[in-house]
Amino acid sequence: MRCFSYIKYFYFLFTNWNIRIAWVMIRQEIKGEKKYAIHTTGADELFKLEDQGIDISHATIYMPVSYALLEEVFERLNYQKQQTTNSKPFNHFLDIGCGKGRALCVAAHHGFKKVTGLDFARGLCETAKENLAVTKQKIPELEYKVINNDAFYFEVPDDVDCIFLFNPFDEIIMSAVVNNIFSSLQNNPRKITIIYVNPLHKDLFLKAGYKETWYSKKMKYLEASILESR
Repeated sequence: MRCFSYIKYFYFLFTNWNIRIAWVMIRQEIKGEKKYAIHTTGADELFKLEDQGIDISHATIYMPVSYALLEEVFERLNYQKQQTTNSKPFNHFLDIGCGKGRALCVAAHHGFKKVTGLDFARGLCETAKENLAVTKQKIPELEYKVINNDAFYFEVPDDVDCIFLFNPFDEIIMSAVVNNIFSSLQNNPRKITIIYVNPLHKDLFLKAGYKETWYSKKMKYLEASILESR
């Protein structure tokens, strides 16, 4: 079953980018899935949701973030945290558009003890819960929750201090997310760190006053930014 998923994903990468990127990323997929003992590989279209009367016009297809890029981001995040005087551990990690839960599971392995995933696709949410259950077996102190809801209406919990985004939707929904984060900051003033992979609408955060503290781009397509509220 997993072998078929890898072949299907390799074909998706090859047809959308090129053979070099497909080869590099599929090797990372196999290594990462084995390392974290989860099953998140795939590029799933969301057309089935449309048949159920769900609006998918603002959503992107499910595609997991590269394991290598994800690990690099968390290592950089921990490094920046260590360089800050009187820094405290992150309290609550939120993945908006969590898909099958890859970022949530890897975050747990990098020190986050409380993680929440949000996705409007029920099937992806169920798979994310399964992967997080496996992760909790390795990290018993982990607290996790996966919420099946639309990001446009989602109220960001007042204790969230790190948010992950992998280009989950278009500018319209992202604008609402930025506003939702602002509302949460008004309820409980604090510093929030944004991890934004494939940051197509990064300007929305910059215009809202966020400061970019780290940026990386590799092979033209593997791009990530870390931003912090002021």
